Amino acid sequence: MSTLYQNPYFSCNENLNETSGFINSKKLPISSRSDMKHARRIIVKLGTALITRENEDGLAIGCLASTVEQVSQLQNEGRQMLLVTSGAVAIGRQGLQKEAMMTMTMRKSLSVKDILQNSRLAIQRQACAAFGQNDLMSFYEHMFQQYNIGVAQVLVTKSDFYNIDSRKNLQATLNELLKLNIIPILNTNDSVAPCTDTDTEVTAAKDEIVINDNDSLAARIAVLISADLLLIMSDVNGLYTGPSTLEGSKLLHTFCPKQDLQLISFEARSKLGTGGIESKVKCASWALDHNVAVVISNGQIHKAILNIIDGKKIGTFFTNVPAGTLPVDVQALKVRDGSRLLQTLTAEQRKTIINKMASNLIEYSKDILLANKQDLEEAMKEGLKESLLNRLGLSEKKLETLSIGLQQIAEKTDILGQVVRQTRLADGIMLKQITVPIGVLLVIFESRPDSLPQIVALSICSGNGLLLKGGSEAKYSNEILTKLMQDALEPFVPRDTIVLINTREQVADLLQLGKYIDLVIPRGSNELVRSIQKQSVQIPVLGHAEGICHVFIDKDADLDMALRIVRDSKCDYPSACNAMETLLVHKDLIRTSFFESLIDLFGTEKVKVYSGPRLSALLPFPPPPANSLRVEYGDLQCCIEVVDDVNDAIEHINKFGSNHTDSIVTENQNSANEFLTNIDSACVFHNVSTRFSDGYRFGLGAEVGVSTGRIHARGPVGVEGLLTTKWIVQGHGDIATDFTEGRKKFIHESIIPKQQNV
Repeated sequence: MSTLYQNPYFSCNENLNETSGFINSKKLPISSRSDMKHARRIIVKLGTALITRENEDGLAIGCLASTVEQVSQLQNEGRQMLLVTSGAVAIGRQGLQKEAMMTMTMRKSLSVKDILQNSRLAIQRQACAAFGQNDLMSFYEHMFQQYNIGVAQVLVTKSDFYNIDSRKNLQATLNELLKLNIIPILNTNDSVAPCTDTDTEVTAAKDEIVINDNDSLAARIAVLISADLLLIMSDVNGLYTGPSTLEGSKLLHTFCPKQDLQLISFEARSKLGTGGIESKVKCASWALDHNVAVVISNGQIHKAILNIIDGKKIGTFFTNVPAGTLPVDVQALKVRDGSRLLQTLTAEQRKTIINKMASNLIEYSKDILLANKQDLEEAMKEGLKESLLNRLGLSEKKLETLSIGLQQIAEKTDILGQVVRQTRLADGIMLKQITVPIGVLLVIFESRPDSLPQIVALSICSGNGLLLKGGSEAKYSNEILTKLMQDALEPFVPRDTIVLINTREQVADLLQLGKYIDLVIPRGSNELVRSIQKQSVQIPVLGHAEGICHVFIDKDADLDMALRIVRDSKCDYPSACNAMETLLVHKDLIRTSFFESLIDLFGTEKVKVYSGPRLSALLPFPPPPANSLRVEYGDLQCCIEVVDDVNDAIEHINKFGSNHTDSIVTENQNSANEFLTNIDSACVFHNVSTRFSDGYRFGLGAEVGVSTGRIHARGPVGVEGLLTTKWIVQGHGDIATDFTEGRKKFIHESIIPKQQNV
C-alpha cells in the first residue's frame, strides 16, 4: 500500500488499492454548498462548447480567459487545481477543414471528398485531435503564464486506467505536479484512441465507468487522486425537471441520484461535444459514490467557478443525502395558502390560537427546558461566548413571562379590518382604508429561542403566514417550540402556516421568492442585516440593526437616579440589544465623588470599563482605551466618554450611535427637550433606562424586532408593524366619465371612522 495526498479539511487515510488502483478513502464528501470553500483539491472539466466559438470557427477567447483567471485565483489561494479539457478535436477539425480547402484550391484535379469518403469519421477525429491539441495547449500555456502559473500537458487513454502500473504512474505524476504547484491539463489522447461517441457496455469492474468522453475521464481522475470537488462545466445550467426551454421546467439546485433520478429530463447533447447530460449525470453520480463532491454548471455564467466555491446556488450540486424536507418554494407556497386561510378567521378564533400557544409554554415547560439544556450543553462544548449563552438559555421564569406576553397579544386580534380613514368621495360613493395583513413574513433571528413564540403570536394576531430561521445553536429549543405553536394552529388552519427553516442555504433560496414572501425581518447583528439586504431579491427588509445605546448623564441630573439608571441599562441584561454600551458623562461630573461612585458601581457589577479619548486625556490613570466608540459589546463591558454639554452629547450619539435607543438623565427640562428633539434614534428617553425599549414594556405584548430604519415601522415592531392597508370603494354603478364630463362632482368629505371592523 502507498500513502497518497491527504486533504487537511478531511482528516483521513487515503490508500491506493493495488487491485483496482482507486482510492479507498474514508473521508466524507462535501455535504453542502457552504462547505465548498473548504475544497482544496479541485478538478474543473471544460466542455467543448466553452472552448470553441458557437460557429465552430476558432477558440472562445473571452470564455476561456475568464475560466483561466478564475482557476488561477483559486490556485494562488493555495488550492490544487487540475483541468480536464475538451476541444482539441473541434479545434483540429476547424484547422483541417481550412487545410482541405487550400488543398482543393491548389490541386483541383483531386477530389478531397473522394479521398476522405472512406473511414472519414475515424480518420478525421484522430487527425483533428493531433492537429488541435498543440493549439489548445499553447493557448493554455500563454494564458496561465500571465498569472505566473506553470502548466503540464497529460494525455491519457483507456489503457492507462485498465493497466495497474500505468494507473499508478499516472497517479504519481499528477500528485507530484500538484505538489509542485503545477496545474495538470488532461485530455484523452484521441489521436490514437478508438473513436467512441456513445457509452458502451461496461466490461470492467462493477463499480467502474468506461472512459468514452471527458466527463468520464474527469470522474475517473477525480477519484484516482481523491479530489474534494469536481466541477463539470459546459453550456448547460444544470439538471432540469424537463426540457430547459419548456415553460414550467425547474432547475434542480440539488440532486440526489438515489432519490431524484425520475425528476430530470435528458436533453440532446451539445452540438460541439461528445458527452450529453445523461453522460454527465452518470459520471457525476459515480464520482459522488466515491466521495467526490460534484457540481454541473454553465461555465458561461459570470465567475461561475468562484461563485460555486463561495457557496452560491449555481448549477446542480450532487449529494447522497436525500432531501428531508419539501423544496423551499413549495414550503413558501404552503405558508402563503395558510396565511390566506388565517385571514378568514374571526378575531376570536385567532385569539383562541394564541391563548393555546401561551398555555402550551407552561404545560410543556419541562420538555422545552430539556431541549434547551441540550442546546446549552452543545453550545458550551463549541465554546460559545457567555453573552450568547445568556441569550440562548431559557428558564421557568422566562417561559412564564413569555406566556403572559402572548396572552397580551391575544387581546389585540381585532386589529384586522379596522377603518383607518373614511371619505365620502361623492354622493353614493364611499372610500375606506382598512388594516390588512402584510401576507407572508420571513423572520431570521439569532441565539434567542424565546423570540420564537413572540414572533409566531404576533404573526397569528396580524393574520400573517410565517417562515422562521433561528440560530443553529438553538436547534432543539426552536424545534420543540415550533411544534407547540403548530399544535395550537391545527384546529383552525394547516400546520404549514408556520414553518421552521433549518439551513442558511434554504434562507438564500427563500430570499429569491418575492412572489411568495412579502417582508423579511432579520434580528441580529449589522452583519446579518447587511447580508440579508444584499441577498434579498425584490423583498423589502425591515432591518433590526445592532444596538449601540447611550446614556448621557447631564450636570443637572439627580445623581442617585443616574446610578440606578446606569446599573439597569448596563447590568439588567447585558446581551440585550437595548443594553447601554456607551456612557456619556458631563465634563463637570469628572473628578467628583459621583464619578467615583460610578466607577465603584461598575467594579461591583464586574463591568469592564474602557475610556474614550477625551476621558483618557483628563485622568492620570484612565481605564484602557476603547478600540472604537462604535462598539456593541453585548456583555459586561462598556465605554465611558466625556462631553461638554447636551449639544455635544447629541453630536456624539448621532455620529457613533446606531439609531436604536438613547437616554438622557437630567432635571433640566430644556436640556431634556433639546435631547429628545435632536437625537436621531428610533427610541429616545428622558430619565428612563434604555431597557424600556422593548415591545413588552411598551405594551405591544411582544416584538418581532427593533427597526432602526425610517420606512413602514420604527422602534420596537409589534403587531401594528405587521399590518398594511387596502382601499375599499363602494358605489352604485359610478364611472369616472361622469366626473370628467361634469355630470357629477367630487365632495371628498372626510368622515371620522367609528371603532369598527370591516
